[in-house]
Amino acid sequence: MNWFARWRRERALHRHLIPQAEFDAAVAALPLLGGLTQDERDALREQASLLLAGKGFSAAGGADVSRSTQLAIALQACLLTLHLDENSYRGWSEIILYPDEFLRPREETDEAGVVHVYRDILAGESWHGGPLVLSVADVDASGQLEGFNVVLHEFAHKLDMLNGDANGFPPLHRGMKSADWARDFSTAYEDLCTRVDAGEDTVVDPYASTDPAEFFAVTTEMFFEVPDLLADTYPAVYTQMQRFYRQDPLARLGRPA
Repeated sequence: MNWFARWRRERALHRHLIPQAEFDAAVAALPLLGGLTQDERDALREQASLLLAGKGFSAAGGADVSRSTQLAIALQACLLTLHLDENSYRGWSEIILYPDEFLRPREETDEAGVVHVYRDILAGESWHGGPLVLSVADVDASGQLEGFNVVLHEFAHKLDMLNGDANGFPPLHRGMKSADWARDFSTAYEDLCTRVDAGEDTVVDPYASTDPAEFFAVTTEMFFEVPDLLADTYPAVYTQMQRFYRQDPLARLGRPA
């Protein structure tokens, strides 16, 4: 980081650092953040403050863009990047909030060339180079160590998009092998798809079988929310995520595999 970037960072923190009492209360409301060391808590406070300063929050559909909702989003988003580049959420500037799930029109063309128009019901959405969209109701339900987390899911897509369209293959760190990532994720994804197609009840949300990008986002939710279930179901995926996020939620949360 050059001197100008450091100056801008320190200036932003001087103006926007989350007050300690407000930060502590927000962390206490999110069991997901349990077990962080003091150094990690300090880093999380700074990163979340910078995210709040750098992203605009907009309301849609009459949503209440409260300070507590903004804090919950920032803290959980920055848990993903706690040991990554602080600038990992670059290239976009807006977070749009709906009060609840929202409809998004879709078009698909089948093999016969027929265009099908339908509407998805979504809890969140990430656009490449564009805004990130979240349902406030689903943000409120996230972070409770129950396996569901729309914030982690959508921000994982943003990390995936750092090297292009979301495809389940984010830019890896030095020392990580692309071939190993592809092998471990492809094996697990294909196994899940086979089980879903067979009508089995699966530990991993069947939505993860939609495509590799959704598999990465859903397993990111599991990695932080229910790490024991991911490590037990797809241990190689858990290991790859340990290396990618540079964290070990199993150890941090005291959950044996």
